[in-house]
Amino acid sequence: MRSRQLDMTAVENLHVDVALHTFVEQELLPGTGVDPGDFWTGLDALVNEFGPRNRGLLDRRLDLQARIDDWHDRHERFDAETYVEFLREIGYLVPTGDGFTIDNGDVDPEIRVVAGPQLVVPVLNARYSLNAANARWGSLYDALYGTDALGDLPPDGPYDATRGARVIAWAKSFLDDAVPLDVGSHADARAYRVVDGELVVDTGHGTAGLADAAQFLGYQRDPANPSVLLFENHGLAVEIVIDRNHAVGGADPAGVADVRLEAAVTAIMDCEDSVVAVDAADKVEVYRNWLGLMRGDLTAEVTKNGVTGTRRLETDRTYTDPDGGVVTRRGTALMLVRNVGLLTTTPAVRDAVGNEAFEGLLDAAITVLAAVHDLRRAGGSRNSQYGAVYVVKPKLHGPDEAAFTDEVFHHVEQMLGLSPNTVKVGLMDEERRTSVNLHECIRALNRRIAFINTGFLDRTGDEIHTSMVAGPVVRKAEMKSEPWYDAYEQSNVETGLACGLGGRAQIGKGMWAAPDSMFDMLDQKVAHPRSGATCAWVPSPTAATLHASHYHRVDVSAVQQRLVDRSSGAVSVDDRLNDLLAIPLTRTNYSESEREAELRNNAQGILGYVVRWVDQGIGCSTVPDINDVALMEDRATCRISSQHIANWLRHGLVDAGEVDEAFRAMAVVVDRQNVNDPNYRPMAPDFDGPAFLAALDLVFHGCEQPNGYTEPILHARRLDRKARGAS
Repeated sequence: MRSRQLDMTAVENLHVDVALHTFVEQELLPGTGVDPGDFWTGLDALVNEFGPRNRGLLDRRLDLQARIDDWHDRHERFDAETYVEFLREIGYLVPTGDGFTIDNGDVDPEIRVVAGPQLVVPVLNARYSLNAANARWGSLYDALYGTDALGDLPPDGPYDATRGARVIAWAKSFLDDAVPLDVGSHADARAYRVVDGELVVDTGHGTAGLADAAQFLGYQRDPANPSVLLFENHGLAVEIVIDRNHAVGGADPAGVADVRLEAAVTAIMDCEDSVVAVDAADKVEVYRNWLGLMRGDLTAEVTKNGVTGTRRLETDRTYTDPDGGVVTRRGTALMLVRNVGLLTTTPAVRDAVGNEAFEGLLDAAITVLAAVHDLRRAGGSRNSQYGAVYVVKPKLHGPDEAAFTDEVFHHVEQMLGLSPNTVKVGLMDEERRTSVNLHECIRALNRRIAFINTGFLDRTGDEIHTSMVAGPVVRKAEMKSEPWYDAYEQSNVETGLACGLGGRAQIGKGMWAAPDSMFDMLDQKVAHPRSGATCAWVPSPTAATLHASHYHRVDVSAVQQRLVDRSSGAVSVDDRLNDLLAIPLTRTNYSESEREAELRNNAQGILGYVVRWVDQGIGCSTVPDINDVALMEDRATCRISSQHIANWLRHGLVDAGEVDEAFRAMAVVVDRQNVNDPNYRPMAPDFDGPAFLAALDLVFHGCEQPNGYTEPILHARRLDRKARGAS
């Protein structure tokens, strides 16, 4: 029957948008074996029973923030010892219990033991999603040639042989490090052959084999004249592609046409920060693409160089092993899905009294149900070979919210007829209350934990908001020099290893935000595997291929073992607590020009991101900064910039007139930067559109936004824009 609300259907004690209801009944449920009645009854309980508990956890956040604000108001001089005691007293800090080792059951090797790059992509975009899933393998030659990885960009025009020679030299030097020969260099190779199951390399000086014969896993085509050779190093595969008919291979003495790397080992299909989904229609498209990935039938029409084709998921790769058998390697990344956090609600479903349902509860039910198609697939390659569903849960604040998440997924498993702990959870350590209580957060998800990671961007936004009343914070560029930052990054790895994540779950690091700066990425992002992290986020398949080279140079499992041996498995949270809680307050009286530069930089970043979010529904993209340098922006970067201006405004480093003037001036800059976008709506000279007003709201109402999140304002202004478009 139809409810009295427009385009809503009454199901159990719920009001469900007709578009969502139709999608669930006609596309999502068929083929899962899940009874529709059981599903809707289970969703009813999620929304109407877990919903009030979700609200209570959000109220707890607000209560803690109010107490912290009051404490700073009453303590003009900051004393770390008194502050820590206060946080314990109000329950912001919880006692660290006895040591334990996680017991997360059977998880795929990409989660347990294979260290490598991780992509995060908006699942709302089918083409991006397929590109990310298919980024399991990447051409090293293409990645080096087409970017600034060598220190400069390729010249315009056809293939440049001089640059090609530099690419080949770099790649063969890489091979010498990753799969070295017992004599000489891969640069000396004249031919590769397989003889009696062993690799033989003809060189200008005789023959050579591998320094470690066990690294050779297989080949394709004729052993005397193979087309592909497969190797493994630190758990990651490397292919040498041989094709003497290829333009590059024909000029190579050994016929090597390419070196392909196993790159994006895992990929997070994102329903959260990189996605704009403010109504039922948006949510259905998000869910439909995830469903297509889990069924293996998602496609996208792509036009490249004037040619249109259909993109779909890659198949697995097969080779002949040294003994004449068959060896298979996955063709796609292991896919995880990121749900939204606890804060947002969605009009796609309303509870018994008409309130919008919490979006994270709906995500939990729908995304796991979609994954049932993968779990019950009879033929073909499954996403999870171990029958797991991997859900990334962002923006949790402390152990109580982690425990609530565990209960939510236990309920979802019951309503879908899944075994306990089928759902594995990626815990994003990106909020301050989680960082300082990480040991107990992991304990709460003990049997589900699939990864922990650091998210510097959201963590910085929360850092500013939590201490908003304490005083003015340092400039954004100075944040990574503050004591809390190193303590946060190191404590995350140490705590994860102390809880037994090594060899059982991922420990990750955050995004490289400059997709056009691959030379700098190659130089700097090696720090992530060196820290003991088994994965780190990259902005593109090309970046994944280049970052994969770091995991060949660094044996992450050995790094983790050294860290465990050094700490003897002890939890050292208290040792880093003062640094973790060190507030990044400025000790410098910034000059007028410094304050203006910081204000304009923040304002330009907010506008450049928000104008695409509100006006075009683009949740993550490469946005030019104030110096026209392309940077990846999402809601986390927007949270930092808006909270930063709000902080300086509150403490008088800038005033309202200066803020308004900066936003108007930067709107003109952003309009210029987007002049070639036919879908762009200029903000100047009227400055009254939903996007510009959203940017002002984020700053002038930044102090009262829950935990400094941008979603409430962005969602409201996006709905306004969609309504204007419809009218």
